[in-house]
Order: sequence, then structure tokens, then C-alpha cells
Amino acid sequence: MNSEKQVIENKLAHLPIRKLLWEYSLPAIVGTMVSSLYNVIDRIFIGQGVGTLAISGLALTFPFMNFLIAFGMLVGAGAATRVSISLGENDHEKANKILANATILLFLLMTLVIIIARVFMTDILMLLGGSEKTIAYAEDFMSIIIPAMLIGTFNYSLNNIMRASGYPKKAMLTMFISAGTNVILAPLFIFGFKWGIKGAALATSIAMTVSCVWVILHFLKKNSVIRFKKEYFKLDKEIVKSILDIGMSPFSMQIAMSGVILIINRSLIKYGGDLAVGAYGIFVSVTMLIVMFIIGLNQGAQPILGFNFGARNYERMFHALKTTAIVATVISTFGFFIGVFFPTAIISVFTPDKELQNIAANGLRITVLMFPLIGSQIVFTNFFQSIGKAKISMFLSLTRQVLFLIPCLFLLPPFLGLNGVWFSMPASDALSTIVTTTTLILFIRKFKTHNS
Repeated sequence: MNSEKQVIENKLAHLPIRKLLWEYSLPAIVGTMVSSLYNVIDRIFIGQGVGTLAISGLALTFPFMNFLIAFGMLVGAGAATRVSISLGENDHEKANKILANATILLFLLMTLVIIIARVFMTDILMLLGGSEKTIAYAEDFMSIIIPAMLIGTFNYSLNNIMRASGYPKKAMLTMFISAGTNVILAPLFIFGFKWGIKGAALATSIAMTVSCVWVILHFLKKNSVIRFKKEYFKLDKEIVKSILDIGMSPFSMQIAMSGVILIINRSLIKYGGDLAVGAYGIFVSVTMLIVMFIIGLNQGAQPILGFNFGARNYERMFHALKTTAIVATVISTFGFFIGVFFPTAIISVFTPDKELQNIAANGLRITVLMFPLIGSQIVFTNFFQSIGKAKISMFLSLTRQVLFLIPCLFLLPPFLGLNGVWFSMPASDALSTIVTTTTLILFIRKFKTHNS
């Protein structure tokens, strides 16, 4: 174990940043893209095999799913950051304690949340904009997914910790296992067994279970850099607090996203009806491919930033930040060109319905208008999370979703109708980028003054 540990730490401390970022980010990007693609493929199968209203019903589940995933991010993202910093400080005992505490905490939180979600499932879906035509599809999907989310959040959280402890390729393989299982089972259950949207949910649940077993086996191996040790499976107040302090930023962002999608769905119902909800469900799947690409890049950068911050190698840390931001901007600009010039070709893959295609293509074209800016905005927010600056990260995470997007959603649609809903998104992207960039510049100036 010592030799493997030394190799990983030597890479984080000394390997050239571009090469290191490539080595860590490529597996994370591939993993997140594969995960996103199998969600997209699910929606294609449902759109082509079940129907237009099924897509609208599935779109209702997005904020619900985001709410459940948020608790996995609260623990998983916080624990991953703390593990990276602890390894940078050469405190492996603490890293093992963080792993054990994260596991216990996640089990307790998710058990409670899943019980509440299952009891109030129908009421929540109606609140999210469900109608008589779409609610049945959403209920069929969520009745299977909700119990499976205990396993799904374990898979997400432990996979983040695996990557943070120096195993980016294994973390990528986790996503391949999950995606591969789902892509095989989804068409079989939807088209072969004629199980419809329930088949899609069951395929996703089985896929999460298979990949979760793979991740758990990693942490049971004696040669893993950090692993499960029974003596650490007791809650430590300070460790739990340190995990939650960092995890609160992505958690808040995810919860805010659920609230925002609720407002979006209700606006869409008011200004465009059920088809507008379905259109949003389609094109958000497309835009999330670009965002998940950047999130994968951030996942690769996180252990580099956290380790070098813990090791007080600040010049190397800022070099990694700059490189990551440049790459993210290139990616988001590519998304802008695809969304503006080829929207109909992309949307037609999901549905043969011409009216739905037109609504979704128009929404996609408007939504990506500020995409060239969001790459760096996401990276800068992740930077503060990676170095343990929880309050700054949480504030920046909420600027787009709460501070800007919600007011835009109330102000623009009364004047612009359905287009007002779409234009709210690039408007909030631009404003949040200005705030995030300004915050980063001020932080760097203060940081260099104190550490010069």
C-alpha cells in the first residue's frame, strides 16, 4: 500500500499540471458523460417507445431526483474534498475516518429522506406541475426510483471519494459499469417486456446497484489508499461537521435547482402547457451533457486543487485553476455553437412530434446564448469548494439558481410569454458569471497578500 500511496501523492505534488489534469479529468469526464448519456438514452427510449406525454411525465421527476441526489452530494462532495486535503497533509488516518463517517452519515440521512419522499410522492409531483395527463407516468417512475436512491447515493458518494483518494480510472469504470448495465436493460424492459416507463426506472435501479457493489469492493481491499476499517465506524462530531461544511455548497445548489425547476415547470404549464414541460425535459438533457463534461473536468481537478492547497503549494494550485478554467471555456463555447446552429437535428432524436420539436429547439437555442461564460463560472465555484472555502462556494453556487434565476422567472415571462422562461436562463448565467469572477479576483488578491 505504501508504494501505491507514494506514487499517487508524488503525481499530485510534482507531475506537470496539464498532464496531471488530463490523467485525472479524462476518466472523470468519460464517467460523467457516460452517466449523462445513459440518462439521455433513457429519454430517447421513453420518447420513442412510450410517447410524448411520458417525456413530460419524466420531466416532472427531475427536481424530485435532484432533491434526493442533493443528500448524496452533501456527504459525498464534502467527504471527497476533506479526503484530498487530508492526503495533502499526509494524514491518512483522518482520511480513513472521513470515509467511515461519510458512510454512516449517508445511510442515516438517506433512510430518513427516502421514507419521507415515498410517503409524500404524489403530493410532491403535483406541486412540481403534474397534470392529469402526466402524473401517472411520473408516479410509475418514482415509485421504483425512490427506494433505489439509497443505493444510488452511496454509489455517487463513494465513487467521489474513490476519485479523490487517487483512483480516477477506477471511478470512471464505475460509471461505465452503471451506464453499460442500464443501456442493455432499458431497451429490453421498455420494448422487449413492454414495461414502459417502469421498465426504464427498474433498469436504472439495477444499474445503480451493480456499480455500487463495485465501489464497495474497492474500499474493502487492503491495498486501497483508504479503506473501510471497523474501528473508525463511529460518528466523530468534528469530522461530520467538516464534511457537512464543505458539502453544504453543492447540497444548497442542488436543492435550489429543485426549487427553480419547480418554478420553471409551473411557468411552463402556465405559458406553454404539458408540451412545454416535455420540451424542457428534452433540451435540458442536451445542455446537461455539456455541463456534465465540465463537472467531470472539475472532478478531476478537485483532488489536484485540494492536495496542493493542503500541501501549501499555492503556485501549483493556481496554475491548475487557470488551466481548468481555459479548458472549461472551450467546452462550453462548443456547446453554444451546437445549441444555436443545430437545435432541431438534436431534438428530433428524442421525439417525432413536430410541435414538440419546434418548442424544444427554440428553447435550446435561447438557453445556450451565454454558454461561453458558464464554463469558467462552474470551475471558479468548484475551486472554492476544493480548498475548503465552504461559505464562498455556497454563496456562488446559489447566485445563479436563487439570486438571479428566480427573479428573472417572475419578471420576464409576463412580458415575453414562454420565451421569457427560456431567456431567464442566459440572463442569470451572465449575471452569476460577473459575480463569481469578481469574487475570485478579490480572493486571489487577498490570498496572495497574506501568503507572500
